[in-house]
Amino acid sequence: MLIACFLFFSATLFSQNTAVVTSPDGNMKVTVQVEDGMPCYSVVFKGETMLENSPLGLVTNEGDFSTNMRFIDSSAGEIEKEYLQEKIKCSHVKYRANTLKCTFNNAEDKEISVVFQVSNNDIAFRYELPKWGNTMACVVTEEATGFRFPSNTQSFLSPMMRPMEGFARTSPSYESGYEADVPMSSNKSNEGYVFPGLFHIGNNGWVLLAETGVRGLYCASHLSKFNNGVYRVAYPNPGQNNGFGSTGAQTGLPGVTPWRTITVGETLKPIVETTIPWDVVEPLYEPSKNYEYGRGTWSWIIWQDASMNFADQIKYIDLAAALGFEFILIDAWWNSWVGYPKIEELIHYATNKGVGVFLWYNSNGSTNDAFQTPLNKMNTPIARKKEMKWHKEVGVKGLKVDFMAGDKQETMRLYESILSDANDYGLMVDFHGATLPRGWERMFPNFVGNEAVLASEMLVFSQDVRNKEAFYAALHPFIRNSVASMEFGGVVLNKYLNRGNENGQKRLTSDIFQLATGVLFQNPVQFFALTPNNLTDVPGFEIDFMRDIPTTWDETRFIDGYPGKYVILARRHAEKWYVAGINAEKEAKKITLNLPMIAGQRVLMYNDKKDGTSFTKTISVPEDGKVTVTIQPNGGVVLKR
Repeated sequence: MLIACFLFFSATLFSQNTAVVTSPDGNMKVTVQVEDGMPCYSVVFKGETMLENSPLGLVTNEGDFSTNMRFIDSSAGEIEKEYLQEKIKCSHVKYRANTLKCTFNNAEDKEISVVFQVSNNDIAFRYELPKWGNTMACVVTEEATGFRFPSNTQSFLSPMMRPMEGFARTSPSYESGYEADVPMSSNKSNEGYVFPGLFHIGNNGWVLLAETGVRGLYCASHLSKFNNGVYRVAYPNPGQNNGFGSTGAQTGLPGVTPWRTITVGETLKPIVETTIPWDVVEPLYEPSKNYEYGRGTWSWIIWQDASMNFADQIKYIDLAAALGFEFILIDAWWNSWVGYPKIEELIHYATNKGVGVFLWYNSNGSTNDAFQTPLNKMNTPIARKKEMKWHKEVGVKGLKVDFMAGDKQETMRLYESILSDANDYGLMVDFHGATLPRGWERMFPNFVGNEAVLASEMLVFSQDVRNKEAFYAALHPFIRNSVASMEFGGVVLNKYLNRGNENGQKRLTSDIFQLATGVLFQNPVQFFALTPNNLTDVPGFEIDFMRDIPTTWDETRFIDGYPGKYVILARRHAEKWYVAGINAEKEAKKITLNLPMIAGQRVLMYNDKKDGTSFTKTISVPEDGKVTVTIQPNGGVVLKR
């Protein structure tokens, strides 16, 4: 809902080749200029350089707009808007920014513009391409845009996966680990690094890079490897989609690129709390219904393929009902091993229990070797609409569409088509084996999350991921989950990650760690990894906690932490506050928290003993809001008011 929006323009050109825009509070300054025919920009925050002169420009099949450029004109202004958005980290957002539009022309006298929006801690910029004479279409083949950090910068980056590798040749699926807190010189992955990327600028602060506003009109991009002091915006590897399709973007003229975003802060607070991915985009269509979000169960994550039978799905519907959860996800093979008639029975049974059903689909028709069924149902509009018509008739609430690997424009068109068609039939959509969402929570009203992370399934499959679970969890609120919803599928309360729960893949984190991630990881629809046996084999207060946990938040505040070591956030749902933290370090961590939002209140604390067993007790928060907690290694803490 757009409540208010104001836009003003006035010229600001400080010299023939330079223009400057500052943030509303005056702390951030962006300078745009042309040096030796090359457009560039720099960023200074509170007097400290956060980005040195960094390149701008595009290369198209209608001309090169990265070299031999001249600065033509600039104009400045302000923009203010206020909007409601239930699916992100806060529900009511006020956005104010100063704007700068710089226009350049190339050696052929063709013009291009770059538009900056600079708020107090965020920068968003994109290119605007006009018509050039009678030319009304072009292909953007590469982007000169880069990011040149001071030499003392440390990086926190996840490598882009090579195409057509991994399970059934379904990569890249944004399921890599992190090279965390390392010198930029070590960032040499030939495939580059996925958005978002986090950077620590010595003692001067932090920078988070991402992009937003990507849809079927453009490809998604990522960061190149560190080369000659710069990371550049890189387009998809030609090998994606089995080598078929574009690597750049085909666009009509006039046209625009997606927004590149830069979040800057002296501390990590602006990084964690940023809303820039949604501030600069708008909904693409109206919701066909009032979509409702919530929690769900799913058998596949712990009980795996063998659970895809009628009896086990009944057990998980009953589990959802017993927990008061809103949904169940019925995963791969349901059409083959249960069948459409029996699935309709399950949907009817779930509906009578007050539980909505999500159904899993394989997106693939021709791009990889993924074989799980239902197959060939989502990749073409005729099959898709026929299936969705059935969904509406039998009362399906949403879809999980898998194996969406790749960032080419063709794949972005498929995302948009699935979402748009699903809205016509009143269906929510969650994507798995997928790219980073880029503003989609606001752009697509029925979008409810992407995986795009080493999620809970890899805890089941990989000892290395189990070993690093706490480390990765202490990164996500600062990086991946800071810019987009993250459908992790977690909160595992089995001691062993299998149906028997007696031996095998042992969980290395505590129960309270798991409960804390249910708060730390934000997604409007959360499919938790609870199993029917958890109703009786874990402490009752843990189950009661899960019965009450929200999935949408009205407010999020960063309390304390360091990426990869520990993190503590406070989130508010209506009048309820949750303060959740985890510790990825090898020693117990004693921390004094400043929690003015629950000052003077009695709260329920969930915590771990030294032996890893969980406990809960009521504590009183002093009037000054200062609370000291101890978080055990691989453990967690939650305060609930």
